[in-house]
Amino acid sequence: MNKRILHSAIGLLSRREHSAKEITQKLLLRKFDLDEIPPVIEFLIEQNYLSHDRFAESIFRTRVNRGYGWLFIENELNKKGVSSSIIMQLKNNQQIDWYLQAELAYNKRFGTAAIIDQKDKAKRVRFLQSRGFTTDEIFSIL
Repeated sequence: MNKRILHSAIGLLSRREHSAKEITQKLLLRKFDLDEIPPVIEFLIEQNYLSHDRFAESIFRTRVNRGYGWLFIENELNKKGVSSSIIMQLKNNQQIDWYLQAELAYNKRFGTAAIIDQKDKAKRVRFLQSRGFTTDEIFSIL
């Protein structure tokens, strides 16, 4: 195992949680050989330096606190290489009221201003859709 790659990966993980896919991409950007990266990733997982569960939980908490919905969070976790079983486990273990989350995001952006016309309503719907809320959650607010 290449110690330079290991130290670089541990340095990345010391700043924040990463997925194996993210670590691999960042190590490739640092011009490390693709064949030498998998043993380092396996070592990091065995030593519990790298954990997809912790990574998924971290992303989840951050996005919920910033006012994003489940669809956005799920999509982001998929893009970052988290397995679908971990994503479903995360979804089932969380006790989040997504209707309340959608309402909080809506109120933060639009306040108590009344909807003026269809164009304004469409703008508000697009905002909530871009934040990852379902149609049901969106129309319950409007």
